[in-house]
Amino acid sequence: MIKGSNVALAALSEDVGTVIVSLGWVSPTGEGDADVSVLLLDAGGKVRSDGDFYFYNNPVAADGSVQLLGKTPTEDGNEDRICFDLTAVPPQVERIVVAASRYGGARFGELENVRVRLADAAGESLLRFTIADVDAVSAIIFGELYRRGEEWKFRAVGQGYDSGLAGLATDFGVDIEDDAAEVEAASAVEAEAASEVGAVEAADPVGGSGQPEIVAPATAEATLEAVPAPRRPDVAEGEPAKRTAAARPRTAKKKVTLPKLTRKSLAENESWREARLFPVSVLKSDRDREMRATSVLLSVMAQVPEFGRRLTAAFGAPSGRTETFTEVSLPHGDTPRRPDGVIRVERAGKLWTALVETKTNGNSLKADQVQAYMDIAARRGYEAVITLSNDVALEGSPLIDVKIDGRRKHKVALWHLSWAEVAHQAQMLIRHEGVGNAAHAWLLQELLHYLQHENSGCHGFQNMGAAWVPVRNGIDDETLCQGDPRALEVVESWERLIRQVCLRMGGELGQKVLPVQRAKRGTDPGTRRALLADQLCLDGRLQAELRIEGTPGVLAVSADLRTGKLRTSVEIPAPDQGYPLTWVKRLVRRLAEAPADLHVETLVESETGGPRGTLERLRPEPADLLPKNTATGITGFRLSLFKGMGSTRGNAESGFIRSVDDAVHRFYTSVVVHLDRPAPRRAAVKETAGAG
Repeated sequence: MIKGSNVALAALSEDVGTVIVSLGWVSPTGEGDADVSVLLLDAGGKVRSDGDFYFYNNPVAADGSVQLLGKTPTEDGNEDRICFDLTAVPPQVERIVVAASRYGGARFGELENVRVRLADAAGESLLRFTIADVDAVSAIIFGELYRRGEEWKFRAVGQGYDSGLAGLATDFGVDIEDDAAEVEAASAVEAEAASEVGAVEAADPVGGSGQPEIVAPATAEATLEAVPAPRRPDVAEGEPAKRTAAARPRTAKKKVTLPKLTRKSLAENESWREARLFPVSVLKSDRDREMRATSVLLSVMAQVPEFGRRLTAAFGAPSGRTETFTEVSLPHGDTPRRPDGVIRVERAGKLWTALVETKTNGNSLKADQVQAYMDIAARRGYEAVITLSNDVALEGSPLIDVKIDGRRKHKVALWHLSWAEVAHQAQMLIRHEGVGNAAHAWLLQELLHYLQHENSGCHGFQNMGAAWVPVRNGIDDETLCQGDPRALEVVESWERLIRQVCLRMGGELGQKVLPVQRAKRGTDPGTRRALLADQLCLDGRLQAELRIEGTPGVLAVSADLRTGKLRTSVEIPAPDQGYPLTWVKRLVRRLAEAPADLHVETLVESETGGPRGTLERLRPEPADLLPKNTATGITGFRLSLFKGMGSTRGNAESGFIRSVDDAVHRFYTSVVVHLDRPAPRRAAVKETAGAG
């Protein structure tokens, strides 16, 4: 599409009751990002209330019409996806504005390939609009959905704002108050006090109940006061927490998360095992594991609406009453087929149905099985087939190939879900975001316990593939040649492993952890992986970068197959003010609890490297990090840890996969957590809001 053009959705697809809008951009440095937002407008072009503004603090509409799904990796970076159930949009809403904003003084001109894409409920891309001339703006309206009679249309807008998210929201009638920082700081103090009280109660073996704790988050109205800042800043030391009178009542439902401290067990000794809702030790065969895993997952999805919706919204399912079934017999030629499960969602008398095929342990999906389910779904008018296994799907590299009959009028979408993604979503809800009540939190806790049990077969990606050993041997004896397809297989397995590492870390931290895709490597996934495979043949290294929200730099992971060493590192920029000696002394103090074998290197403006040494040697003499030539400019510091990597292709203690997981976890918990956080977003955005 071109700027200003519009199109009727019904002219593009017959399945547009639910659509998914994806906003994307590419960062040349791998660190640029933006936040998406949605505004529901009435006939006057204004929000009906502040509750019609959906953003990072208010991501889901109560009626299911809007849901911010978060980021998903793509062939050229990441996309932020938003699911719209157009059948649930209130009749008073005439337009839906889709926008994104940057923060901390950043501009969209620093990003490349800024675009919006719209897909139907089956996942088929219907349109794409690339926005040019975005150099000086900090917020953009990408496009809008609007009513025209009984149908919905999409308009490519591409309008920029210099005043950021606050200015954009204010223009459409959202009330942003000037004292938002003070209100949010007061909320932070209250939350910290409540956490301390909860910790005391959890540590009390007599009075502590050990039940999931109830957390009262800010309401949609209250969080809207904090629009300028996506993350809560720390309260300045000594600054009194002020409280302003609430302009609107607190109406948000309380959320429940797990206690931060484990309650004292009443068992006499460690041999007493706690009774579990989903027993796993009795499972004997892979078929038993597949049936049990499917039943456990689908039952929890049906009973915990937040969890079920979290998983199905990305597949185009509407928000509604959900029921799940297992071992359903469906006719297919002479022999009926029994998919592992069926998910049905009802909304306004309409049904959305997906067939589920499950695999556990290292078992692979079978193309003939999935093909049969796709054919059955097409004949019966079902919307999707969902495959579930320990494998991780990659953009442009399908796990299985199925044939789609283009003559069929009804389209069926094929989606894949990994067990690691299931565990990640459960962790995010019960450990960080919260669910509706204590029973729901307990059910998710039991699901997590089941998935993490050694006998469940749901441990995630756990095998680097048959090409791993030949490629390692070829690198050792220098016989691996560029263009060898086995090198490409290893690169794809490495990418799957890194994405699983991101999911696990994100679930533990409650923050976005995403693989970085550099723009210079190309946008086509096949071409990019082929280049990485050729590089592997040349230097014997597998490399990846992770962006962890709230950290000062990108976490780099490198596996050197020649030396058998794993390197985890992060580069942090030099401060803008002060003296170099002060910088290095502060850095060494911050790393007081970091491992002694941490390597610290000074990054300088010249092409040659700067001074370096282990933390053990630098602790008594931080000045050793300074260049001998005082005129040499210091640009930053690189911190690195080295670790021997596992040799086998599996997930055992001595396996490569386990060693990568452990290396990333150790580096983050022992090094990255001690570093200064990046400057908070609030200051720059608040100035912008004031200027607007």
